[in-house]
Amino acid sequence: MHRVSEGISDAARAMYADDLASQTLGIELVSAEPGRAVVTMTVRPDQCNGLGVCHGGLIFTLADTAMAFATNADGDRAFATNAEVDFVNAARAGDELTAECVRIVRRGRAGVSDVSVRSADGEVVAVFRGRTLATRD
Repeated sequence: MHRVSEGISDAARAMYADDLASQTLGIELVSAEPGRAVVTMTVRPDQCNGLGVCHGGLIFTLADTAMAFATNADGDRAFATNAEVDFVNAARAGDELTAECVRIVRRGRAGVSDVSVRSADGEVVAVFRGRTLATRD
C-alpha cells in the first residue's frame, strides 16, 4: 500500500491514484498544492547502477514527479516541455530522498519550477529546473 498524506489537493490525489509509474518506483506523495509539492522515495538496491549509487535517471524521475504534482495540483493538465538536472551528491540503497518543488513563475499556460532533491540528513543530492505547458484539452 502506498502512502498518501494529508495536505494534498483532490486533483493531485486523483492523479497519484492513477500514477502506476511513481507507485512502482516507491515514490510517495507527501504534499501537493498549486505550485508546490513534496514527494519521497527510499532508494532500493534495484535502483542502483553498477557503481553502487542510485541511477541518475531515477533521481531525475523523482524530481520530475514533484514538478508534475506541483503543476497539476490545481486541476491543470500541464506537461514538462524541458528540464535539466545537476547531480551534486550520490544517493545509495536505503537512502530516503525528498524532492520539493516550487513553481517560481507561471505566465499564461507556461511555468518554470525548481526542485531540490535532498537526503534524509538534508544533503542536496540534485537540483532540477523544469518547464511546463498546460494543455487546452
